[in-house]
Amino acid sequence: MQALVAEREERRRARDFGAADELRERVAKLGYRIVDSADGPRLEIVDAGKPARMRPSDVESVLDEPTAADVSVQWVVQGWPEDVLRGIASFRRHGGSRTVQHVVVEASGTDAEWPEEVEVVALEADPGWGADRNCGLRRAAGGVVVVVDGSIEATGDVLGPIEETLADPTVGVCGPFGITTTDMRHFDESEGPDVDAIEGYLVAFRRNVLSRTGLFDEKFRFYRSADIEFSFRVKEQGLRAVVVPLPVERHEHRMWSTTPERERDRLSKRNYYRFLDRFRERFDLTVAGEEIPHHHDHEN
Repeated sequence: MQALVAEREERRRARDFGAADELRERVAKLGYRIVDSADGPRLEIVDAGKPARMRPSDVESVLDEPTAADVSVQWVVQGWPEDVLRGIASFRRHGGSRTVQHVVVEASGTDAEWPEEVEVVALEADPGWGADRNCGLRRAAGGVVVVVDGSIEATGDVLGPIEETLADPTVGVCGPFGITTTDMRHFDESEGPDVDAIEGYLVAFRRNVLSRTGLFDEKFRFYRSADIEFSFRVKEQGLRAVVVPLPVERHEHRMWSTTPERERDRLSKRNYYRFLDRFRERFDLTVAGEEIPHHHDHEN
């Protein structure tokens, strides 16, 4: 066993990531997982039939490796795995002939049975929405990445229009739900095509955009406004945020509906001010392009 671990470490140092991943899988089939740390790799026993639970820092990135799929679809489970199962099934019904990698970050401790070929990143504890999303993004092997909420169900070909939209190099981020602002305080729904941000129900971008923008801000432990902050970082790179009509159905957003109103308002306001602290003066990034003073709280 230790020989396999040592051989994998040699392959990683030689940047032969394909061989390293194969060795990691061989170790996993023997009932162990390799945990990389500053002190070197160590072995941990894995319960048979269950994905190994790990810390976010243990999740290896493949973002510097060549693409191995056309599209990566990223899901986060902070509860209600049945919603994500519904979503994966719907995307598979309409996936066409393209290669699609589904990555599920399982942060709720459920024992859901996931479909074959779904990559499951099972976390020991839930570090929050931003960190959960980043664990999935670090595993993105597709040239196009689609970040989806469990409330979304595909009713037709979603990926084709996304690929077509992102073929335009001026587009940095796209999705079916766009918003704009004139004062950085109140955001309104917009059919675009150009908008100020794409709402996090479904956000798509080319994988290589992440090398310029970075991943999601992990200070966003609650989901609200993280989509706006990310969209503005994309636009900060001189790229556009564009609405693309997609055949999707929106179901109940569980995190919103099950969070007590007072707590929801507190978390939302904290997230909004985190966005505002960075971008309050960046009206040059908006479609309006100028400040028109209003005094509304952010709504998303």
